[in-house]
Amino acid sequence: MRIDRTLLPDAVLAVAVAAASVALFVLYGPEPPAAGLRAPDAAGVTLVLLACVPVALRRRWPMAGLCAALAPETLLSALGYGTGVAGLAGLVMLYSVASYRGLALALGALLLAGALYLVGALAGPAAGMGVSDHLMAVVVLVAVWGAGRSLRLRRAYLAELQDRAARLERAHAADTRAARAEERSRIARELHDVVAHHVSVMTVQASAAGKVLASDPELAREALAAIEHTGRMAMAEMRNIVGVLRADARAELGPQPGTGDLPALVAQMREAGLLTRLTVEGSAGAIPAGVDLAAYRLVQEGLTNTLRHAGAGARALVTVRHLPDELDVSVADDGRGTGLNGQGAAAAGQGAAQGGQGAGRGGQGADRGGEPAGRGGQGAGRPAGGPPGHGLVGIRERVALYGGILSVGPRPGGGFEVRARFPLKDGR
Repeated sequence: MRIDRTLLPDAVLAVAVAAASVALFVLYGPEPPAAGLRAPDAAGVTLVLLACVPVALRRRWPMAGLCAALAPETLLSALGYGTGVAGLAGLVMLYSVASYRGLALALGALLLAGALYLVGALAGPAAGMGVSDHLMAVVVLVAVWGAGRSLRLRRAYLAELQDRAARLERAHAADTRAARAEERSRIARELHDVVAHHVSVMTVQASAAGKVLASDPELAREALAAIEHTGRMAMAEMRNIVGVLRADARAELGPQPGTGDLPALVAQMREAGLLTRLTVEGSAGAIPAGVDLAAYRLVQEGLTNTLRHAGAGARALVTVRHLPDELDVSVADDGRGTGLNGQGAAAAGQGAAQGGQGAGRGGQGADRGGEPAGRGGQGAGRPAGGPPGHGLVGIRERVALYGGILSVGPRPGGGFEVRARFPLKDGR
């Protein structure tokens, strides 16, 4: 059951208004033989009290209460008890209508109160009052009505401020959630690139070490040392990336890799057995840090996929072109698989039918043990028709973030190419 919390304060106000009105009516009423005026009596007090009763419900039914209060007051004036002595309840109700109802209803209440006063001023005992007295009464009516409207407008303004603050708080919370989601996505992309690259290199080196372990222990030892070095590099990069998520420790800060680190990346791929060549065209200017990192990750992902899926003897060419308003980066290889589209779909289990079916790099069944891995960065061992991987998906997000254009697909003469063009505003 809902309790009206305004009923008790309004009832107390009605009692106070009734006491003040009765006191004004009795103490300041006209004394006989005032012309045309009646002395205060019990009937007049009763009408005064009846006019004050609607004040107790002024916030629930203000307009109806105003009409109920004005009726006894008009009757008081018509019976000759005088005016102005018991009009306090009508003023309170006029203020309530202006404060708690809309403009149209408030104007109607003001016109109603003014019309009843005008009728009493022309036909009742107040006809003998001076012009200044009537003017003062009109000023009081308008002032009370204006005070009620001012309070209503202020209440509406405060409510709008509260609503705006709540909207801003919700927008801030939404922005915070979006920023967190974007940061998680960024960390996921970085982790994927780091883990996929280094683990692929370590896997190839471990395979090579296992093949030459019996015949050439020294070469196997070098491969194991390379695996250890690669693993340490991967752990260091992962520690830097994941360190920002730890609340109890300060992340180790360090520069992010960029196009300046591509020679070291190419040298690492050569050590892993992938014949890789780096070509840089044009003069390198000031490249934004985000674009520089995105270009490096693109090359890293492209070389990782070539190492995984291009087959034995494949060669990769990394080309970086520094143009006045653009950075063009591409990774191309001459591997055997050519049956992939730009989305990186896998062609698993098609190793035996590559020539006629356009099988993907992941379908090198005879050479790769039937690894069902696609060229689109899907990762080795993915079943045919399985969910897409995150390699080139992350690269697409990186390139799109900086307004670049990404093209991924087989080359006309064989092989595969990943290429991105990053716009540089004002040469930067």
